Amino acid sequence: MGRFGNMPPVVKNLLIINVLVLFIDWVAERSLGISFVKNFALFYPGSEYFKPHQFITHMFMHAGIGHLFFNMFALWMFGKVLEGVWGGKRFLAYYLITGLGAAALHTFVNWIEFKNIENAVMAFSNTPSLDSFILFIKDNFPQYERVILNDPQYNQIIDTWASNPSGSFVVERATDYLNSITNEMMNIPTVGASGAVFGVLLAFGMLFPNTQLMLLFPPIPIKAKYFVLGYGILELYLAISQPGSNIAHFAHLGGMLFGFILLKYWSKKRSNFY
Repeated sequence: MGRFGNMPPVVKNLLIINVLVLFIDWVAERSLGISFVKNFALFYPGSEYFKPHQFITHMFMHAGIGHLFFNMFALWMFGKVLEGVWGGKRFLAYYLITGLGAAALHTFVNWIEFKNIENAVMAFSNTPSLDSFILFIKDNFPQYERVILNDPQYNQIIDTWASNPSGSFVVERATDYLNSITNEMMNIPTVGASGAVFGVLLAFGMLFPNTQLMLLFPPIPIKAKYFVLGYGILELYLAISQPGSNIAHFAHLGGMLFGFILLKYWSKKRSNFY
């Protein structure tokens, strides 16, 4: 069985489960018309599709083969070392806790975002104008602005408002339109093991800080501690500079944050926590 047979059991089973879930998801969607995403991906609690079990199940779903490959490659590369040091039970606990922590931070950031949008819609409805409606789209939905500008419903509101600035019905339509975009954002699913994998990456960097890693691009060696630090800084920059990105950067940071907290907690419980 080669290297796969010698792989620690938890990492091996996580790899198998993630691959099987993607395959079953693909078959169920195309052959049976059953949507795994609506049932097992993580939705914002305000979404009509949200269910509590999604905080766990989303970790075993992926958007495609590329997404799956990179997550599972990192899990295999770093996870097998950690499981060999910690043992299966501790590694699995760490993996699940960091995955849950990633989902928690991601959901909390979404809550702040939606709360700000809700307040902005209320402020708009109190002092509505055509200019403030257009500016609202730019300020609150920049990632969807190009799509919205080509939306017939949006353009109909603009044209109607421009021809009848005092019409109260246009304000109502504009407010409903903004609320509908917000609801659509709430129905965007989150999938992937990335949060837990980033937690694994952080643990490897903390336990083996001076281990040399070879980057692919550029192909240079780098110590694990600098690799993890650099990745963390990059994720923080992207999370702040690209709000609304289809990559859940705050989930990645959440995995690292909860991993750091858990490692520090374990280190206080035992002088040699691994």
